[in-house]
Amino acid sequence: MEYSTALALLIGGFGLTALAVYFLLNLIKQEKIQKIKMLPFENKNRQYLLKTPHYKNLSDEDKQKIERSILLFIHTKEFIGVDLDVNNEMKIIISFYACLLLLHIKTDNCYDALKTIIIYSHPVILKSIQSSGGIYTKEEFLIQGQSANDTVVIIWDEAKSEAYHLIKNNVIIHEFVYEIDFMDGEIDGVPPLCKSKYQEWIHIFKKEYVNLSKIVLKHKYWGKYKLIGEYAASNEGEFFAVLSERFFESPHHLKKRIP
Repeated sequence: MEYSTALALLIGGFGLTALAVYFLLNLIKQEKIQKIKMLPFENKNRQYLLKTPHYKNLSDEDKQKIERSILLFIHTKEFIGVDLDVNNEMKIIISFYACLLLLHIKTDNCYDALKTIIIYSHPVILKSIQSSGGIYTKEEFLIQGQSANDTVVIIWDEAKSEAYHLIKNNVIIHEFVYEIDFMDGEIDGVPPLCKSKYQEWIHIFKKEYVNLSKIVLKHKYWGKYKLIGEYAASNEGEFFAVLSERFFESPHHLKKRIP
């Protein structure tokens, strides 16, 4: 047998093996999903949802749908507590708001790329080293949540308070909006959209972001943009995340002021 023929057969063999492994893993994944879908949603966990201002406003059909999504989310993500024990309340509430954002999106598994949710009890001070022109500076900054790569960080004290009350802010929504924003490979305030909606989104989104940025720069005449706040002008990603919080937390005010 010639070398080139042997090499082609070897490569083909590896390819077929890789394909077989892929289909096997996918089959195992689908079987796991089907088993999770058959699990009952316990009433004690539903009691946490009933305390939120959003669950009770869902239709019966949507309640059943999001409960399925919550179970799938919980059983396909790893929850890690830092100096605290992760309990059912944390898992249910974080999963609820994460899944609420994608409630009417057709998908077998919410946030496929997401693997880990890290939960702290209190805000965390992170340290970073910046370099500019050979000069290194150390910075410390306080975070109430963070989303990066395949991990979301949630500060539970803050998240719990916001989850049960409508107070404009919701850190769980904020951080998971970043995950949605990044689904197209870039955090730029533009989530995955069908072509027919893309240009309209860009036009309206950019216009409002520029308007807010000008107001923040001048520090006056806030008008309707007071509802959104200065932090949203940090970048397009923050603008999208803050607007999403307002959409779920203050929908009537948002519709009235910035329809």
